[in-house]
Amino acid sequence: MPESWATLGVDLHLEPTGHGLRRGLTDALREAVRGGRLAPGTRLPSSRTLAADLGIARNTVADAYADLVAEGWLTARQGSGTRVADRAVVPPADAAAPHRQHRRPAFDLRPGTPDLASFPRTEWLKAARRAVTAAPHDALGYGDPRGRVELRTALAGYLARARGVRTDPGRVLVVAGFVHGLQVLGTVLRARGVRTVAVESYGLDVHERQLRAAGLRTVPLPFDRLGTDPAGLSGVGAVLLTPAHQFPMGVPLHRDRRAALVHWARGTGGLVLEDDYDGEFRYDRQPVGALQGLDPDHVVYLGTASKSLAPALRLGWAVLPPGLAEEAAGAKGGIDTCGVLDQLTLAEFLTSGAYDRHVRSARLRYRRRRDALVAALAAHAPEARVTGIAAGLHAVVGLPPGTEQPVIQAAAWQGLALYGLSRFRHPSARAAPLDALVVGYATPPDHAWTGALTALCRALP
Repeated sequence: MPESWATLGVDLHLEPTGHGLRRGLTDALREAVRGGRLAPGTRLPSSRTLAADLGIARNTVADAYADLVAEGWLTARQGSGTRVADRAVVPPADAAAPHRQHRRPAFDLRPGTPDLASFPRTEWLKAARRAVTAAPHDALGYGDPRGRVELRTALAGYLARARGVRTDPGRVLVVAGFVHGLQVLGTVLRARGVRTVAVESYGLDVHERQLRAAGLRTVPLPFDRLGTDPAGLSGVGAVLLTPAHQFPMGVPLHRDRRAALVHWARGTGGLVLEDDYDGEFRYDRQPVGALQGLDPDHVVYLGTASKSLAPALRLGWAVLPPGLAEEAAGAKGGIDTCGVLDQLTLAEFLTSGAYDRHVRSARLRYRRRRDALVAALAAHAPEARVTGIAAGLHAVVGLPPGTEQPVIQAAAWQGLALYGLSRFRHPSARAAPLDALVVGYATPPDHAWTGALTALCRALP
């Protein structure tokens, strides 16, 4: 071949149609310009190059270009080649009317997201540079489905020290966030013959949907001031809980109920799925250790970097019982599906101490916000009862019966995004609904916190 196909210029994806090659090519080019696929100013291949690409005579392309220059679709100048002419492109009829845009709230107090403005960019970049420099070449391959050993080793050490988790790197599975971990575990549970999973009366609906998507039925457990009651675990194969800081009610699971859960798991062979979603953040109490530390053979510990760092990292972890580790790795897939460079960076971030420093700083910042929230509500809405504030990144603000939805609507008028407690109630929960707000005080950046509090107080009855 006189020329390689790789050198023949841009691929215009033209398919000449019509009664002749010249007319077909002219129509195809005209339509590409009219539809906006070839933007004004785009330089077209030479007639020789495009003719070779399409397998047609050069004169055919030259004649088509000349026709479109005459019509005003193209321009041709000596030394500048043939380009798409500058002209107004009429959008398609369905794009002529702009879609109505929802107004973005001025303040966001919905729970579930940390202060993204405080992400430690400088320290993260330093850790990334060190991690990538030291990474072996094989780290850039498809990888172990369990995740990079550097991260699994760092997580095993950190979780043992900070959360009382008992494990080793071989039982840690790196996943792309909590929902991904739940998807993997749902597949494993279904394969093991589990058909029903107990969940809490109040929790995230996305977790329940993920379990149902795996073919599992969910049943809610009762809830009271001691936390979720495990007395209703008869006939289920697994239970999903947030024992350190129940979401969204904000209470830790009572020690007697923690013991009852472990007793149930040992007696029935059931699994406890422990969601430790914000275990690092506590303010007025000693840290509550992970339930997994009581029985590593029957508790799956799940955590993520989404609350401590940022959801966009898409990094989470599951600490698995010995008999479950290989099954879960197999359910995840044959290759590592989590970004290796971010895994290596997080490993470096943990081992260097930068993660601990960041968590300490965030804990102080969130405590100041929580204190400001409690003080503002005491001053402007003294009848509102605030609970669940000893730890975590949100508070529950009790409301008079029947006022939850009116308050949320009033907040929207103030430019404030809020969730009510009813959003998190399991549809089959038996207890009477409670009227309350679930106020996430981590999400707004520091400069917006005062305005968010003012809008919240205006919305309250």
